[in-house]
Amino acid sequence: MTRQLALCLILVLSLPALAQKSDTPDKPLDVRSSIGDLHVGKDADAQKAGLPLYPGARTKKDEDSDPLNFGLLTESFGLQLVVAKYESDDPPARIIAYYQDKLKKYGKVLACDNANDDSNVRGDDDQELSKPLKCEGDNKGPVRELKVGTEGNARIVAIEPRDNGKGTTFTIVYVHRRGKSGDI
Repeated sequence: MTRQLALCLILVLSLPALAQKSDTPDKPLDVRSSIGDLHVGKDADAQKAGLPLYPGARTKKDEDSDPLNFGLLTESFGLQLVVAKYESDDPPARIIAYYQDKLKKYGKVLACDNANDDSNVRGDDDQELSKPLKCEGDNKGPVRELKVGTEGNARIVAIEPRDNGKGTTFTIVYVHRRGKSGDI
C-alpha cells in the first residue's frame, strides 16, 4: 500500500471524530492537503448529481435519509458520491417517466425492477470503470431503478411507492470513480 493511500485511509477513518468536533454538524468538512482533497457533507442534491429535481418533490426527512456528498481526490484515485432522497405526492409512474427523459442526455437508460440489486460499482482499473451498467438481482419487488452510464460514472434513480400507497419516495445517486487518469 502506498504512503498516500495509507494517509487517505487514516483520514477517512477519522471522519466521524472530526465531524463530531464541528460547531455545526451540517457544515461540510473540507480538507485540502498535498496528498489529496476530501469533502464530506450533507450538501447533496439532485443538481449535484447532474439532474433536475422532480417538480414539487421534497427532501425526505427521517433519520435514514441524510443526504451525502462525498469526494476524495488524490493522484492515485478519485471518488465522488452524491446521494439524496426525496418524496412526492405523485405516483411512481410519473416520476419514472420524468427521469427516463432527463437521464437520456447521459446515454442509454436502463429500467430495472429490483428488490435485491447487487450492482454496486466495483473494480480497480480503468477498464473495469468503463464497463456499461446492467440490471442485476432477482428483479422482483416494488423498487424501480433507472440507470445510465458506466461502472465508473453512473447516475441512478431508485423509485418506489410510499408505504401508505400514496405518493413516491425516490433516491438519486451519482457515483464517479477514476484511477490515475482523469478528473472528477
